[in-house]
Amino acid sequence: MAEAHQAVAFQFTVTPDGVDFRLSREALKHIYLSGINSWKKRLIRIKNGILRGVYPGSPTSWLVVVMATVGSSYCNVDISMGLVCYIQRRLPEGCGPYQTPQTQALLSMAIFSTGVWALGIFFFRQTLKLLLSYHGWMFEMHGQTSYFTKVWAICVRLLSSGRPMLYSFQTSLPKLPVPKVSDTIQRYLESVRPLLDDKEYHHKEALAKDFQNKMAPRLQKYLILKSWWATNYVSDWWEEYIYLRGRTPIMVNSNYYVMDFVLIRNTEVQAARLGNVVHTMITYRRRLDREQIKPVMALGIVPMCSYQMERMFNTTRIPGKETDVLQHLAESRHVAVYHKGRFFKVWLYEGSSLLKPRDLELQFQRILDDPSPPQPGEEKLAALTAGGRAEWAQARQTFFSSGRNKAALDAIERAAFFVALDEECHCHDLNDDACLSLYGKALLHGNCYNRWFDKSFTLVVFENGKMGLNTEHAWADAPIIGHLWEFVLGTDAFHLGYTDTGHCLGTPNTALPHPQRLQWDIPEQCQAVIERSYQVAKALADDVELYCFQFLLFGKGLIKKCRTSPDAFVQIALQLAHFRDRGKFCLTYEASMTRMFREGRTETVRSCTRESAAFVKAMVEGTHKKADLQSLFRKASEKHQNLYRLAMTGAGIDRHLFCLYVVSKYLGVSSPFLAEVLSEPWRLSTSQTTQFQIRMFDPNKYPNHLAPGGGFGPVADDGYGVSYMIAGENTIFFHISSKFSSSETNAQRFGNHIRQALLDIADLFQVPKADS
Repeated sequence: MAEAHQAVAFQFTVTPDGVDFRLSREALKHIYLSGINSWKKRLIRIKNGILRGVYPGSPTSWLVVVMATVGSSYCNVDISMGLVCYIQRRLPEGCGPYQTPQTQALLSMAIFSTGVWALGIFFFRQTLKLLLSYHGWMFEMHGQTSYFTKVWAICVRLLSSGRPMLYSFQTSLPKLPVPKVSDTIQRYLESVRPLLDDKEYHHKEALAKDFQNKMAPRLQKYLILKSWWATNYVSDWWEEYIYLRGRTPIMVNSNYYVMDFVLIRNTEVQAARLGNVVHTMITYRRRLDREQIKPVMALGIVPMCSYQMERMFNTTRIPGKETDVLQHLAESRHVAVYHKGRFFKVWLYEGSSLLKPRDLELQFQRILDDPSPPQPGEEKLAALTAGGRAEWAQARQTFFSSGRNKAALDAIERAAFFVALDEECHCHDLNDDACLSLYGKALLHGNCYNRWFDKSFTLVVFENGKMGLNTEHAWADAPIIGHLWEFVLGTDAFHLGYTDTGHCLGTPNTALPHPQRLQWDIPEQCQAVIERSYQVAKALADDVELYCFQFLLFGKGLIKKCRTSPDAFVQIALQLAHFRDRGKFCLTYEASMTRMFREGRTETVRSCTRESAAFVKAMVEGTHKKADLQSLFRKASEKHQNLYRLAMTGAGIDRHLFCLYVVSKYLGVSSPFLAEVLSEPWRLSTSQTTQFQIRMFDPNKYPNHLAPGGGFGPVADDGYGVSYMIAGENTIFFHISSKFSSSETNAQRFGNHIRQALLDIADLFQVPKADS
């Protein structure tokens, strides 16, 4: 049995002669090495904190300033303009052979140099923050960059040069600005105009103007005060009220999934794929801890906020009766694994050394070969994380607060991440969209009890070596996990590799202790709670219709020939497809990021505009000339791109209104306008998945190394969730979700409308399509 191989540092027995200690030298050696490793990490964090704290300065630049000051003194040039002498006079009179006038002079020059150096760092940081507050470059047409923007770009590049670490720019990033209430109200009314008839619009307009004139000024003052005091006036409330306070299941409703490469297969050995991937993930974690990952830079010069990456590993969402909390640990040396209804704890290190991929493969194969059955109540235990949050919180407090259950639960919640070894096989078939759709369903919810939905992410590996992620949403947004995933896929494919038989490279260490089987004592009352959570989760999962497909007729390359952004092209196609599907327009959500600001997360782009609605109506009528349709499309595209830029630069609509609503609740006042705004359903929720963010490999050289991105569940019961990835020059992947219980939606039908809408818009510009 696996649990018989647990490592013990020492044993003792009581005998008539006293206490007999039997020490294990091997175990003590590992304890010693582990302690050394912990101290190394502390020292690395201290060093990184110092280097990050003085960026863009460095110890070398400090030494240069000191040498310049001392050198000028020897040349009888006082560059301090008397400050060195002033500091020297203020030094306490010393005693002893080392307190000579020469040493006091050197000390004074060192103090002056340090002050000048620190002042220079402060000046450079404030200047960089001021420069990064300029966003005019985003609104300039491609190829028409102004002289001012060119000078700005040179200045930013000079101030952000050197070798920045992951968090070097955090204190130089500007704060997210609070928009004017009048601007937000105007943009809001403009966004809902195509959705309302005249009577409905005038009602909405009256509510908005009344709010703007009476209640908004008071709420805005509190919000501005918070923006002065807090690092970001949105992010903490967004995390708490949108994610952590939700009491409905996070499975489907919040968590999202990410897919593997679909056109290539590195190995079909399940344990081998897992060995390489887990090793790569912990290598990435080590780089995160040491801040060796370069910050993401827009245009190669504008830094993005990196704070979300801090909680990628060692993080678990802990349920509460009213609100959940995110538990993040500084370190975790194991992963938790689920297979055939059993839970295991797998150590990632031997002493201070990370296990090699072949050793990890051995450990995972031992789990696959373990014939032991699940303990009573163990098989469906993870369904607790898939059901209601309040029910899970109550069960956790009642049944998992002491004894073996607490120890086993701690092993899962304190793991670096969760691993699910599935018994199914999934793949992608170009001739059968059902394969990709089933693959997505397996990652989105599985069988409702083979994922630990509370972990920051669950790594799912199928029996044929295919894999994917199920990711909890509260700790970060999708682009953050995308960095990790691109690193994993690139490293696995191009750096680690496999043998001819599909195993990890190297020779395994068979002396490694076996994985530890977690022990549970789950009473019948708890088993009943688990079953109820499972039934809730199963009903939710069974209601999700997911349709995933690969659009092969054209991609980014041919869209650009229409002289528009690929994202605007797809968003307008979605509006056309939705109108054909439902016969009306709806409130549309597109996620954009605000990471050019400190601790920025997301903002909403309201993609259904008057311009896009005018284009769609003209297309549906079918009586307009092609030139007129082209003109309407360009206006809609330009409007969408402008809205996206406004959202990215802090001038969005929805986060501002959301925060005003939170302030109103704190003040105990109610606004009919805000209540209506916050209750409006997003019947079309969309998101673009970015690719090749960290450039692990050249997609032009390896065109088959395509991952389709991922997807999420529908936001509204009678709506669609659409995620898409414009994957290179000739491919677009779509993930469409809806609910079977709605008679108004059908994911596959909507997917067919999207296909046709893309083709119809391309035909307007006479863009030739590739052979299908």
